[in-house]
Amino acid sequence: MTTTYSGPARLFLADGACVTGMASLSTNQRGGLNGWGGTFRPDEVTPDLSNAGEGLQLELPYDRMGTVAVTRVRKLLATQLLMSFVGSGPAPF
Repeated sequence: MTTTYSGPARLFLADGACVTGMASLSTNQRGGLNGWGGTFRPDEVTPDLSNAGEGLQLELPYDRMGTVAVTRVRKLLATQLLMSFVGSGPAPF
């Protein structure tokens, strides 16, 4: 089983909008807790991304999907965002 993924992804917002970008994901298996999370850098910043929270789906290549909740959004540059999130359910990688 792979414990990390870095590459293209699509983030589906609660309203069904789709945002493409790059994801960096990893599993967390410390202290007997299983989980996963990571970051997503969208190719294009939209106003919907700033308000994104829960009920999101992250799709990786080959139609593998996982449910994520945003924990932090920060600006990298004037035109870029980096979203941190935690996943629920099985990791899609």
